[in-house]
Amino acid sequence: MTTPEAEPTQPQTPDPETAGRPEDRLEKAVRAAEQALIEYEIAVETFRVEVENFSRLHHQKLGPMYARLDELDAEIAEAQAARSGDPEDRRKADEARARVMPMPAVEELFHGWMDGEGLYPEAAAMLTEQSVRPPQRVRPSDEARKLYRELVRKSHPDLAQEDQERDRREEFIQRVNAAYARGDEPLLRELAEEWAAGPVPEERWPSKSEELYARLEWLSQRKELLTVVARELEEGAIGAMLKMAPDDPDQLLDEIAEQLLTQVTEREAELARLTA
Repeated sequence: MTTPEAEPTQPQTPDPETAGRPEDRLEKAVRAAEQALIEYEIAVETFRVEVENFSRLHHQKLGPMYARLDELDAEIAEAQAARSGDPEDRRKADEARARVMPMPAVEELFHGWMDGEGLYPEAAAMLTEQSVRPPQRVRPSDEARKLYRELVRKSHPDLAQEDQERDRREEFIQRVNAAYARGDEPLLRELAEEWAAGPVPEERWPSKSEELYARLEWLSQRKELLTVVARELEEGAIGAMLKMAPDDPDQLLDEIAEQLLTQVTEREAELARLTA
């Protein structure tokens, strides 16, 4: 019986994940952390735009009802004070009236639903259940979201290694964010063309381990700040409402509007009883 000859040992190829200098592996970690941070910033900014748009719609649709309730509460308190003559009732009435004093820039706050003189016809019609024009909505299209994500990934300031290039990217990202917040898809396309035609910065990465560790520390601090922003958005009143009905926030607004209309009717009945 012939014993087979042993095959010659082949030289092992170094594992690309473990080969190279420690600085090379650390650089890979920095790049991965940068990309993760960019994706997280995109998610936070996307949610911020959703909260802002829903907040605008909330003010447009429900603001006049809240204002009407405040006015009715003030009138009820004033009627009670007039009937009782009690100084404490008078103080409460003054406090209730102070809460419905016109606020600065109230026209801008309610986006055409209310001014310093009271409710606009559209708002009054809504309170009487007449048909009104729908409130303005700003919701970026799917294509706008796609363009926005691509632009941020390409031009994010965190990819810059020089101050001048970082400043250029920050100015560009501000314009990208503003266009996305308005849902301006044509402008996002123009910005994409502008970036594609602009100078492509040469990627230069630090070569010293200390600089790379400092970079990782900065990225970690940035992530912590974004986490605080995300938490504030989620825990805010509008963010909490969005989490209650992420798929159909309009239905949630309709339900709240019905509740407010019921409260308005109850307050008006109470006021009528006091002033009869």
